[in-house]
Amino acid sequence: MTSQGGTECFLKLEVRGDCDNFQDRGFMNRVNSIRVESGAWICFDHPDFRGQQYILEHGEYPEFQRWNSHNDHMGSCKPIRMHGEHYRIEMFEGCNFSGQCVEICDDCPFLQSRGFSKNCINSVRVYGDGAWVMYEEPNFRGRMYIVERGCYCSHNEWQAQNPNIQSIRRVVNYF
Repeated sequence: MTSQGGTECFLKLEVRGDCDNFQDRGFMNRVNSIRVESGAWICFDHPDFRGQQYILEHGEYPEFQRWNSHNDHMGSCKPIRMHGEHYRIEMFEGCNFSGQCVEICDDCPFLQSRGFSKNCINSVRVYGDGAWVMYEEPNFRGRMYIVERGCYCSHNEWQAQNPNIQSIRRVVNYF
């Protein structure tokens, strides 16, 4: 992933793996454009993989609005660990895998259309090879959260401020 930042002095930062703090590499937290040459990346607007999350897949992002951001701040990033093409996620209404459960294996623009009675997802289990992007609004809009293989007992574990999730899609890794 290559980023360019600054307003008067253009700097370039090339990242090939986890980068927990852009400033430690001499790059301020303002990013004007990004090119993802391979894979898919989770970017955060704060250092140490904190704050608003953005998913960037293969392609060019000439301005921050293209990666669904409201400002040009970015402080850290890491590649999404992808192992293959088998996707499966279980989403639970309650914390610690309790309450109503829905299993999803493909993109879903509106979770309530799959029988989920509420828009609250408090815990998830991600199986298989791929990662998922969960959105607060239907049709893959609004604040997003990326979850990779593993168990998340509470919405706090994927850094959500609330459990409101209404759509979900697979991260498809293009090289």
